[in-house]
Amino acid sequence: MDDDVKLILASGSPRRVELLDQIGVKPDRLMPMDLDESPGKSEHPKSLARRLAGDKAKAARKAIKNDPQWGNSFILAADTVVSVGRRILPKAELIEEANNALHLLSGRNHRVYSGVCIITPDGSLRQKVVETRLRFKRIPKAEIEHYLDSGEWRGKAGAYAIQGIAGSFVVKLVGSYSNVVGLPLYETSNLLIGEGYNISRNWKGRTAI
Repeated sequence: MDDDVKLILASGSPRRVELLDQIGVKPDRLMPMDLDESPGKSEHPKSLARRLAGDKAKAARKAIKNDPQWGNSFILAADTVVSVGRRILPKAELIEEANNALHLLSGRNHRVYSGVCIITPDGSLRQKVVETRLRFKRIPKAEIEHYLDSGEWRGKAGAYAIQGIAGSFVVKLVGSYSNVVGLPLYETSNLLIGEGYNISRNWKGRTAI
């Protein structure tokens, strides 16, 4: 496929941009999609991650479909969901939400699901859901309070960012680390490669971070 084909990331997440940059992929455009992310009644966390990723990709595709500059682009969308059992933890915006989530996660197992969706220039849709299992240590109340003071929890699914202070809470992780940050790199790159997108076109001359 033509190396000049464009890639649109249907997200404004700095974490996803940084993860893509890690594997040498630079989106040509960021298109955050403002959708209702509320789970449906009895919706499983895995199903929610898949649905939201697909909805974001489809919304971006609809927005650029008739645009001569962007209509022939790949679209990449993702959504990350944190759950304890079937209980879905919200993206914390209020300190009370974050406090409740951290107390729930303390000393317990939980799962992180990321749905990834790609729509190709010809309109084909491909999806993947990746699961990572984690266990947090029993977090002392003082540490939770100090973490809340840090503000790192704001806007994060499950009220934590594993690439920050909360990395010290993780006792065990089974599966993809990048999935927990916000985008499973192995699966995302495989989806892109499988549909003919050349992820290695910007690798020449790169130096390791």
